[in-house]
This record gives sequence, C-alpha cells and structure tokens, in this order.
Amino acid sequence: QVQFVESGGGLVQPGGSLRLSCAASGIILRNYAMGWYRQAPGKQRELVASILSGGSTNYADSVKGRFFISRDNAKDTVYLQMSSLKPEDTAVYYCHRPYFADPWGQGTQVTVSS
Repeated sequence: QVQFVESGGGLVQPGGSLRLSCAASGIILRNYAMGWYRQAPGKQRELVASILSGGSTNYADSVKGRFFISRDNAKDTVYLQMSSLKPEDTAVYYCHRPYFADPWGQGTQVTVSS
C-alpha cells in the first residue's frame, strides 16, 4: 500500500522560510507527478504546487514566486521550499499523487506567527 510521509514543518515567523520533504513507500516517486497540498482550519484542502515526472512545475497563484517544488530522484524525495511565509500559509501540508486515490499521510503542520 502507498504511504506518504511528510516532514519539515514547524513554527516560523512571518517572512521566514521552511523546507518540507515528502517520502513514500509502496511507489517510486520519481515515476509520477506529485503535488503539495495544504488544509487550513475550516477550509478545503487545496493544491499549492505540483511537479511532473519530467520536472515541469505549476503553482497556485497564492504561492507563486514564494514556494518552489523540486524533486531529488536519487533520494526519491519531493521537496517544497517555502519562503516569505505569511500567516495565511498556516496549514497542514500534505504530499500526494494527483488523480490517484492513495491514502493521505499525516501531513506536517506549518504555523506562521509572530
């Protein structure tokens, strides 16, 4: 069974940076498009960044220019580098394969607050 494990979240001040990591068991990540999603309290989960197996990327307008998704195929890991963080970026962040009905991981909490 596919299992995603997210890490790297934490508490950061506005304007700060964090790098999230995503590893998986049951699949080889580098063979698939992958996405980073987030869910804030009381809101729907949303896709914030995605990366194709070939490396092409796409971003939600709310994070464009601040977040950067990448993958290290040697480590079979997907990253989300987040900079210029805002309080509205506070959410639980998940990685997942778009269009697949895999179970969601636990996510990693990102809190942006002074």
